[in-house]
Amino acid sequence: MITGGFSLDMLNGPVGIYTSTEQVVSYGFLTLLNWTAVLSINLGIVNLLPLPALDGGRLLFFLYELIRRKPVDPKKEGIIHFVGFALLMILMILVTWNDIQRAFF
Repeated sequence: MITGGFSLDMLNGPVGIYTSTEQVVSYGFLTLLNWTAVLSINLGIVNLLPLPALDGGRLLFFLYELIRRKPVDPKKEGIIHFVGFALLMILMILVTWNDIQRAFF
């Protein structure tokens, strides 16, 4: 992302995951089980990223409060989480739209 080597084509949303899962199913049950495990682990790692609106963002606020020794203003924290959530929803829409274009067009 920093060097400019990142693009939305590198990401898969729900439609891309469905398309990939369709292909994995043809390889058998154990491959599907491994695929499910990889998806679950990946989701857990992404959820721990220090981004607002994710669990990692919440942990970052706990760490900040621990270092600062006083709580963050709830209004400010709410605004930060709202903006983070809005940006994540925009990313999700873009990735899903990109998946649809790849799958159907």
